Amino acid sequence: MNRSTSKILTTHVGSLPNLVELDEKAANYDATLRAAVGDVVAKQRDLGIDIVNEGEYTKGGDWLSFVESRFSGFEARDWPEGEKPLLARGKDREDFAAFYQYAAEKGILFFNPGGQIQHAKRKIWVCTAPVKYSGQEELKREIEITKAAAGTDNVFLTSTAPASIEPYRRNEFYKTEEEMLFALADALAVEYRAIVESGLILQIDDAWLPALWDRIGMQMGMEAFRKYCAVRVDALNHALKGLPEERVRYHLCWGSWHGPHAYDLELKHIVDLMLEVKAQAYLIEGANARHDHEWQLWETVKLPKDKILIPGVIAHATDTIEHPELVAQRLQRYTSVVGRENVIAGADCGFGGRAHPQIAWAKLKAMCEGAEIASRKLFG
Repeated sequence: MNRSTSKILTTHVGSLPNLVELDEKAANYDATLRAAVGDVVAKQRDLGIDIVNEGEYTKGGDWLSFVESRFSGFEARDWPEGEKPLLARGKDREDFAAFYQYAAEKGILFFNPGGQIQHAKRKIWVCTAPVKYSGQEELKREIEITKAAAGTDNVFLTSTAPASIEPYRRNEFYKTEEEMLFALADALAVEYRAIVESGLILQIDDAWLPALWDRIGMQMGMEAFRKYCAVRVDALNHALKGLPEERVRYHLCWGSWHGPHAYDLELKHIVDLMLEVKAQAYLIEGANARHDHEWQLWETVKLPKDKILIPGVIAHATDTIEHPELVAQRLQRYTSVVGRENVIAGADCGFGGRAHPQIAWAKLKAMCEGAEIASRKLFG
């Protein structure tokens, strides 16, 4: 990845709103998808975004479910009777139950109407045989479409961390849960390597790891939950073994539903674990109201040499468009503690399915304008 040597570079997390409706069942879907990817790449570059992707259009816009067809060894089942899916659990939902009931009825936890129901009813996948990677053809097509539209210079493609796939998986084959976790890591290693060897930058999405604090971590206690997270970081590093760190970036966030997030785990409790991930860049939330203050953490936590921080300077959690001067101020805070060459402007989370397209693109424009302001102040 390039570094900020003459200006503050810009990027985003991955998911972007569709510019056109994409129907996978349509006869002309392949041609429509390729045209849409070309358009979304061009739109990013026209705005001034330096490090782009295909908008996750090739994944159907879902950072998690795209892998469901890429593993053998699992079978899909409904959730056991009376058991709530993970997204419908947690202390946030208990303490703000009236809000969540209202938000579910209105369909406002995500931008897309009915999105909350769609996510809550995700199937659970039960491991009944050895886990193997079986998504080579899908991945090959995804890489080919991305490269055809964007090339490979400053272009990233997303995948998912073992820890964020695991919550919707159950084990009926391996002796322990940890064995299944590392089997997932072995399978994902195939995907990770293929993306890196294609010349693209690999982004690993790991939203579920910190979001589990609210669901299972609080009952475990901090020490036990950190040990749980450490094993998941080990599994991810196992999958990344042998890959050059400068081709990898790691995205950590706290989930993207439009809720209170009153019990988000503070970054200070897991920042050391995050920095153990064998990646060059780390994408973190830094713009929404629960995490905007955390830039100060880097006054005492040292960013390792040759690493890059990509804080969110625009948020998916509000429809208010950030002023470019605010974006510039946020960037200057981070550069003041980790150095101007070590910061790239980013977003808190993906925008596809989480913000109205007009809002999402306006926020990305504000990010680029704010980065320009910060660049003039920092680099002259």
